[in-house]
Amino acid sequence: MGVLRWGLRVRRHIGGHDNEVKSVSWSQSGSLLATCSRDKAVWIWEVQPGNEHECVAVLQGHTQDVKMVQWHPVLNVLVSVSYDNTIRVWADDGDDDWHCVQTLAEAGNGGHSSTVWSVSFNQKGDRMVTCSDDCTLKIWDTSADLSQPTTGEGHESWRHLSTLSGHHGRTIFSAHWSSEDVIASGAGDDAICLYAEEKSTTVEGPLYRLILKKEKAHDMDVNCVRWCPQDPRVLASASDDGTVKLWELRGNLLD
Repeated sequence: MGVLRWGLRVRRHIGGHDNEVKSVSWSQSGSLLATCSRDKAVWIWEVQPGNEHECVAVLQGHTQDVKMVQWHPVLNVLVSVSYDNTIRVWADDGDDDWHCVQTLAEAGNGGHSSTVWSVSFNQKGDRMVTCSDDCTLKIWDTSADLSQPTTGEGHESWRHLSTLSGHHGRTIFSAHWSSEDVIASGAGDDAICLYAEEKSTTVEGPLYRLILKKEKAHDMDVNCVRWCPQDPRVLASASDDGTVKLWELRGNLLD
């Protein structure tokens, strides 16, 4: 039996940014690709026949490095987070004219007070989590109509729902929402934390609580955490210590 050999070949070089490209994200349909950079810009590319990629928008608005871009799981709505402490929501007006429909910041929105490193949506797409150099995670909720995939109308309705603080002692670099509604975070304190929504709600709305903290999950900073889409109880983590670890969530921690 022959040995199956794997390889990668470059299909296409896509240029445009003037500095380090920090993040890339495909839309749910695979027809749009978003990139962001230290040049403070977000670019949106549309996949064309013949493996061509046409730039359909260069989004300016952030005043510092853009750390991450993430497409909404249902809509053609893009979220970017930045060194300028803000979260920006981008959408088109139905005529491929992309613009910022909402900026979430500390003043007025209950946003972060320092660099925002990561953003992740829940499976339904009506909530997202962000994490920051301010050592907090923030949960955001939207009342937007998720049945309207091609218009930005109504998608400026994200509001602050909850702040999770006191669980990490250093910068939180990564947060990821599982399909079972467990949020994982990884930070510069070498720890991984897991959070879930309380079954009871207050007048202000639902609350989230820490359900597990793994101290010294790595020997150095935890840079990224990601839940497996096929098995939502398997978590991968990546660290400055040069290792990737796979974790299994055991027990019924959500009771």
